[in-house]
Amino acid sequence: MAEASAIETSQHLTFTLGKEVFALDIASVREVLELTSITKIPRTPDFMRGVINLRGHAVPVMDLRLKFGMPRAEATVDTCIIIVEVDFEGDRIIMGGMVDSVREVFEIPADRIEVAPRMGTSISTEYIKGIGKQDDVFIIILDIARIFSAAELALAREAQKDAA
Repeated sequence: MAEASAIETSQHLTFTLGKEVFALDIASVREVLELTSITKIPRTPDFMRGVINLRGHAVPVMDLRLKFGMPRAEATVDTCIIIVEVDFEGDRIIMGGMVDSVREVFEIPADRIEVAPRMGTSISTEYIKGIGKQDDVFIIILDIARIFSAAELALAREAQKDAA
């Protein structure tokens, strides 16, 4: 009988917002795009930058800096849009998260992910799945399903439908 002691390892895409390093489970990431033209949608929250055209489909883009209460930053050559899938009320919402830069995909064993501390990060701990460490850098692992509220996901779904 084989011993079931294999430690589960997960892959995460790391990115930066300011000086902090964050990560998303690679299973929720579809692709990474260079910053492209974003069409603003009237009467939406500041963090909702608008929609982009992704192969003929309107995809809403959220500025993760603004969503997390960080100051707006000027776009640079490193600014990217991470396209993710979020399950919401039986629908699969495709949306983009604008970040300062994308770093790399890294693997981390599940037993090396610690519970998020209650202080010391610039974002709400409800968005954090855990804290990982790569070399000497702490990486905040986000839970994409918790970053956006039901109302914000509904808004993204409507933006997708309206622009289609």
